[in-house]
Amino acid sequence: MAVRACGLIIYRRLQSKVTDGIEYLLLQTSYGTHHWTPPKGHVDPGEDDLQTAFRETQEEAGLEASQLTLIEGYRKELHYPVHGKPKTVIYWLAEIKDCNAEIKLSEEHQAFQWLKLEDACKFAEYEDMQATLKEVHQFLCSKE
Repeated sequence: MAVRACGLIIYRRLQSKVTDGIEYLLLQTSYGTHHWTPPKGHVDPGEDDLQTAFRETQEEAGLEASQLTLIEGYRKELHYPVHGKPKTVIYWLAEIKDCNAEIKLSEEHQAFQWLKLEDACKFAEYEDMQATLKEVHQFLCSKE
């Protein structure tokens, strides 16, 4: 059975309705290869997937659900092996309401960055995460 994790791809708009002004939040892990990723984590017993995504965002970035707007119509499932076992990660898309909201990292992460698409793809080393960020950007551009 695949390990299951859920998270949120969080973005902010520095100018309203301008896709150039979109930045994505990535967190740098304080373990392993110190990779950059959106907030995500394992589903706890009794939790649904979306509850997990919001809980993990609160734990890892200090952002409450009330500080975010969930964007309808976007959900992405990634499948990849971790230590030889299958893993499924489900992401939703959320916009932060206050561009200047404080990010409070847990000990699982050592840094965070708000990044434009091109830089976010450089920081997110995994091809499936890069493809997901590009897909999100296209989705946001198509909504305007």
